Order: sequence, then C-alpha cells, then structure tokens
Amino acid sequence: MKIYIADAFADQPYTGNPAGVCVLPEEKPDEWMRSIAAEMGASETAFLVRENGGFSLRWFTPEAEVPLCGHATLASAHILWETGAVLDDVIHFHTKSGLLAATCKRDLIELDFPAMPTVQADAPDALIRGIGATPLYVGASEVKYLVEVEDERTVRGLSPDFAAIKQSGRQGVIVTARADAPGVDFVSRFFAPAVGVDEDPVTGSAHCCLAPYWGEKLGKKVMKAKQLSRRGGSLEVEFNGDRVLIRGRAVTTLRGQLAAE
Repeated sequence: MKIYIADAFADQPYTGNPAGVCVLPEEKPDEWMRSIAAEMGASETAFLVRENGGFSLRWFTPEAEVPLCGHATLASAHILWETGAVLDDVIHFHTKSGLLAATCKRDLIELDFPAMPTVQADAPDALIRGIGATPLYVGASEVKYLVEVEDERTVRGLSPDFAAIKQSGRQGVIVTARADAPGVDFVSRFFAPAVGVDEDPVTGSAHCCLAPYWGEKLGKKVMKAKQLSRRGGSLEVEFNGDRVLIRGRAVTTLRGQLAAE
C-alpha cells in the first residue's frame, strides 16, 4: 500500500497544508485508518479505494473521521494524476458528503464542493473566550462557526484559547475579515481542536462557508482568499449557488510504502 504526503494549496514544498494520501487495494477498518492517520500526524489523511468509475474517499484526522476535507481531496487528486493512476481530466470521489469532483485545469486543480452557507447565530461564551476578539458577525453551519472580525490585523493577531473553542459546540471555528492587500478579497484562520487540529494551515471545507458569506457580502462570484496560518496558503473560490468551486495547486513532498498493516 503506497502512501504520500502532498502540500495542498501550495506553490512551493513545505508551504500550504500537508495531507496524507493512502491508496488502498480494498476497504480497511475504521480503527486501522485512524491509526494510520495518527501515525502520519497530518491534519488529515485521505484513504482512497477504486469504486464505480471513481474512488471512494474518506478523511481522518489523528483523532476522528471528518465528513468533508478540501485540502486532502486536492492532494488526493494531485497524487492520482501525478502517479498516472488516473488519465482523465476529471476524477469523481464517492464520499460521506456526496459525489465530489476534481478537474485538472491547466496548472490548477478545481474542486466542486457543496456550498455550506451559515445562518446568523448567537455566540456562545466559549466561542468569544476562545477567539479573544469582538465579532462583527457570528454564523453557524451544521459543523462550523463563522466569525467575522474587524480587520485582517485582528485575524493575524489572534491567540486562541483552544480549550474554550473545543467547548463551543461545533467541530471548527472560522475567523475571517476583509483582506488588506490588493488582489485578495478576504482572509481567514481555522481552528478545530474538537477533532485534534488546533489550527489547520489551509482549509478547503471552510471555504464552503466563506464563499457564500463573502460572495453575497461583496457581490462577487469569483474571489481570491488567503489563510493566515503560519504556513499560509492561497485559494481561488467561485460561488455558484449551491456549489463552491475551490482552485489551488499541490506539491508532493513524500512517497513511501506501508511496511506494516
């Protein structure tokens, strides 16, 4: 069984968000996949098995399975094309979030994901304590909070209380603001200590919430985004009603083979 690490939403190695990608000959037990994800130590590891003209795809953090992961999907598509496992320009993934697609667009990979708009919500005390900043807006989806704060400087300067965020009642918290730099529309950071990821470097699934929010607020369909983690990453997103297109690049940093099952 071959296993890889690829940096997603990155132009250079050791930037963006590293994801494990494990190509399996057949389905494996959940506990086995959790163990491999913990061994890899990346925020998510993707597990792929050929199925119905595409691939079954599941994502695990070192602690839990997650229903959707953008950067590990992009990394998976990159590995499948790079290794020659897929020759077509479109890959279909069968996932717990439905049928997803990755398309090779010249030097970019485009992911077709479901939009996950947020609904305005009251901010629990644990959320406010956790981010340590005054929100301009708080919205909630089924598994995430989205918090807009005053400006990019506030997003960059956050020193989160991860124990408090873990008690907020959602798997993850997105903090966002308008971007200062020309050519970038909005910035964000993403915290998910409830699933063992204090801060995720670059989060595709968070942009399923961010694209509807900023698309409506800015009156734009296509937007440039930056995630302001230490590693950092850049994305292009397109809001198309009930779908979000997420575009980025990936770089392979490790190729290996599992020596023990």
